[in-house]
Amino acid sequence: MFTFVTEKSETGSVASASAKRWIIGAPLPTSKLEGELLPKHIALPIFASDPLSSVAYAPQELLMILLIGGSAFLAFAPWIAACVVLLMLVVVASYRQLIKAYPSGGGDYEVAHKNLGEKAGVVVASALLVDYVMTVAVSVASSVDNIVSALPALAPHRVWISVLGVLILAAINLRGVRESGKAFAVPTYFFVVSVFVMIVVGLVRTLMGDAPVAESADYVVQGEQIAQAAVLLLLLRSFASGCAALTGVEAIANGVPAFRLPKVKNAQQTLVIMGGIAVTLFLGLIVMSFISGVHYAENACHLEGYANCETTPQRSLIAQIAAATFGGNSFFFYAIQAGTALVLLLAANTAFNGFPLLGSVLANDGYAPKSMQTRGDRLIYSNGVIALALAAVAILVVFQANLTQLIQLYIIGVFVSFTLGQSGMVRHWLRELKKKPADARQMRISLSINITGAFATGIVLVIVTITKFTHGAWIVFAVMPILYTLMIGVNRYYRDVAVELVPEQNLEFGSQGDYAIVLVGKLQKPIFKALDYAKAAEHDLLEAVHISISAEATKQLEREWIEHKIKVPLRIVNSPYRDLAWPLIDHIRAYREEHGPAVVTVYLPQFIVGHWWEHALHNHKARRLRQRLMLEHGVVIAVVPWLLDSSDIIYGRRSRPLPGQSRRGEPVAPIRN
Repeated sequence: MFTFVTEKSETGSVASASAKRWIIGAPLPTSKLEGELLPKHIALPIFASDPLSSVAYAPQELLMILLIGGSAFLAFAPWIAACVVLLMLVVVASYRQLIKAYPSGGGDYEVAHKNLGEKAGVVVASALLVDYVMTVAVSVASSVDNIVSALPALAPHRVWISVLGVLILAAINLRGVRESGKAFAVPTYFFVVSVFVMIVVGLVRTLMGDAPVAESADYVVQGEQIAQAAVLLLLLRSFASGCAALTGVEAIANGVPAFRLPKVKNAQQTLVIMGGIAVTLFLGLIVMSFISGVHYAENACHLEGYANCETTPQRSLIAQIAAATFGGNSFFFYAIQAGTALVLLLAANTAFNGFPLLGSVLANDGYAPKSMQTRGDRLIYSNGVIALALAAVAILVVFQANLTQLIQLYIIGVFVSFTLGQSGMVRHWLRELKKKPADARQMRISLSINITGAFATGIVLVIVTITKFTHGAWIVFAVMPILYTLMIGVNRYYRDVAVELVPEQNLEFGSQGDYAIVLVGKLQKPIFKALDYAKAAEHDLLEAVHISISAEATKQLEREWIEHKIKVPLRIVNSPYRDLAWPLIDHIRAYREEHGPAVVTVYLPQFIVGHWWEHALHNHKARRLRQRLMLEHGVVIAVVPWLLDSSDIIYGRRSRPLPGQSRRGEPVAPIRN
């Protein structure tokens, strides 16, 4: 028997492994999973950065839509803002009940699936997946808007800056939730504090008789001719744009498993804190926009009067308020712009946490590929992070990172999930109350809250659909049915495969005999290794099979076989058409016809290389044979790896980096006689 020592191998090249470690860090053992759970002060910036940062663009979009009708329509802004705030309070209260009832992390999807049925659950899932992608796209585009407001020279590079931002976010999230939380905590808290200070300073200046004046305060707005019937539609559209402030509220309900114990209590408290901060900042910016006289509109003109009036590009709402409060060239102005841009970029982290978690839940239920359920080296669902990043990049490139266009596709998915989720909660509490529990009074309170939430979000869903459909939201309604169909199809596929793999009740093993083949090309070390393994397995019959393509090569092999005194019989199978697979398959089939349904094991030696360029220098016959033999019933394939020196690269020593060089990377010395 020939004996060979099995070599060690690195998984992948050292270069790629080092790059991966540099980007995402060293792997974490599963035992560290509990240590990756989040305290409230870290969970807040991770899960609430989206709703907190949305106050940077929600008031801006609310005012911009109103000003389509002219400056007089600004009088409606406080009332619309009050409706948005009221809705936000209702939604926060509703999700506190959902967290308590369904803390497993499925959120609206789990609630709708369990209480309203499979179809409603998959509709919610498709809506949430779309919304998570749009959250990343809108947050990043808004961040770039604020960067461009401070540095206008970067405007032509808007798209590529946005793509770079998404890639950076994906890399940070691939490092794990605790590290991403630390990275996001400081910018998020800085944004909240800086905007709050700006609002307070602006109010104090106003009380002292020195109210800030925005750069667009003297702009005039050329209002469009709006019929009386269209006034209500304009107000509703403004309200729908302002509702962007509610995006991301559901992320905390989806991320309950990531909280430290007690999970439910910590998640509920974080949700309330987030709601309070978001309401304060939203109202504060609306008030400051009135005080400073911001006229943020696409049709605003710098000249007084309408003669020869040209539309003037404007900086973002926060940029104008900051410039009016602290001065356009002050340190505080640039600090607020930097904080706003950074937190908007990091706001996409809400989606980078929610999307992978939802993907894992869907995969567990069989509605998404099982790869979405696999934790990566850093104990996060890395495949979900990568999928979200690719989808967001595609959206940003297609829409050229245009915030005004992107925001029209936004919040549709949010309110679909809000409405179905709250409706599911109503059904849940009604079922629980039928059991006559001891805490029935508390359940009735929860039921009342969720009924209010379902009614309010349902109305807003209708408003958002009507006002945004023709402005681009139809794309969302086209994409959601596609996702719905794909998820149902994936579920049916997994169901059919599960049925196919169920073992029969009276299972009988029909295989008779054990025939092993070692496929031989040239007589080299890998062949001896394969023969060694095959002999150790003690098959009933072992043969070496050579597929003869060249008569000369076959005769040489036969001579070497005799010279080495190999005891294993060598069988020659002719291949007149130079194919390796079919002659071997015909030989196997002929054997089984003669000897019955034997188990046939084919040993295939295969080179394992270390450098990318070496793949081009080998013909990969073993791989092609393996792919064909896997389709043949009753055949087991045993791949026998032979690791070339280049596959065992040791740090500090180059192991044959190029053909014709020594192990140290030096040219091979000539042979001296």
